[in-house]
Formats: sequence, C-alpha cells, structure tokens
Amino acid sequence: MHSISYDPRTALIVVDVQNDFADPSGNLYVSGGEVVVPLINAEIAEAQQRGAHVVYTADWHPASTPHFAKDGGIWPTHCVGNTWGAEFHPDLVVVGPIVRKGVDGQDGYSGFTTRDTSSDETSPTELAALLRNDGITTLVVTGLATDYCVKSTVLDALTEGFSVTLLTDAIRAVDLQPGDGGRALAQIATAGAALATAG
Repeated sequence: MHSISYDPRTALIVVDVQNDFADPSGNLYVSGGEVVVPLINAEIAEAQQRGAHVVYTADWHPASTPHFAKDGGIWPTHCVGNTWGAEFHPDLVVVGPIVRKGVDGQDGYSGFTTRDTSSDETSPTELAALLRNDGITTLVVTGLATDYCVKSTVLDALTEGFSVTLLTDAIRAVDLQPGDGGRALAQIATAGAALATAG
C-alpha cells in the first residue's frame, strides 16, 4: 500500500536534485544524494498516475554571489546557471514546471522565497502562486538537502498554509555539523509537517 494519497489537489515538490548535489563529483555533493533519485522517480510516477502535480525547484546561481565562499559566503561554488552542476541529475524524470532560485545572487534555500544577503529582505518566488493557481492544498516534499533547501521549503510551505508531508527516505542531509539532518527533521515535525516514507 502506498503511504501517500495523491490527488489533483496535491503537488509533489522535488527540491534541487541537481548534479552538484546528487552526483559524487558535484561541487557540493550530498552524501547519498544519488540514492534518492529512483525513489523520487517512483513517487513522480505515482503522483502522475493519480492526477497530482509535480513541481521542481533548482538552485540557479550567477558565477559570483555572496552565497559562495569565494565571495564572502559559506558554500563552495555550485549550481551556476547553464553549467553541468546546475542541471538535474540525468536519471531524474522531469515532467513539470521548474522554479529556479538564487538567480540574482540572493540566498535561495527555500522554493518559496529568496533572501537578499545585503538587506536581509525576502521576496517570494513564483512557487506559491503557481500552486494556488492549480488549486493545490497539499504538498509532498522530497529532494536535497534535508537541513537546508528541503527544511526551508517545508517551513515556508507551512507558513503559506499548505498541508505538508516530507518523505524521510527520499531526502539526504549535508550534516555540516553532525546531526544537522536529524535536527532539521525534528524542527520540521514540530512545525506541523507529517513525516512519511516513499513507496
């Protein structure tokens, strides 16, 4: 029995399954990132079969941004627009709209908002409007990485009023500090998201 009930008011949100995160040779490889791809593909097939929507988020950074360590941030250069690292993992099935974030040099952890690193102001992406235009009320979230973009996307989705389920076996954590992934899951559950498994 599949644990998630997909229907036309549900969207599967696939967060940042891009080469720089999901390929072992990527600049910001998330350990085990490639392992989630077949699990996510199975969810995509299930969602499509039941008339649900599938939406993808993608980091899409300029070559220089305060997000990167070389420009004063904390991260190695990754997911620069129109490079191999920014492309989706080649095995990922892509069948829906793509919301790109971090395009203008902002921090783009969440699929719903970006943050200007100098003013700290946040701006919405097109994701919430896209979902509402399609009558979506429920989200199922999967992808990379648990403790950053997945967590931020889930927390923003809850703030936006969506019902959210996170697929805990189809995500992987950076764990910059040991245990970050586990702490992110606890924060997500406390905020009101349901935790479930794929398949």
